[in-house]
Amino acid sequence: MVYFRIKELLKKKNKSKYWFIKNMEGGYQSLSHLMDNQTKAIHFETLEKICNLFDCEIGELIEIKKDPKKKRKDDNKK
Repeated sequence: MVYFRIKELLKKKNKSKYWFIKNMEGGYQSLSHLMDNQTKAIHFETLEKICNLFDCEIGELIEIKKDPKKKRKDDNKK
């Protein structure tokens, strides 16, 4: 599962959700879903804009977490 670390970056920068949404100049609902990791896709332009806003690298923004609900292919071989 791809996890966006927006809330952690906001806390690190001492900024609010309102600040993020205002500076991203996007729709409240879509950016709120992104913050809550409830989105299925994201444009490269949006990733770049977020990284520029937080002055961070892509690796600081995105984390890959294992989804306990999904089984790996290797698990079926056992």
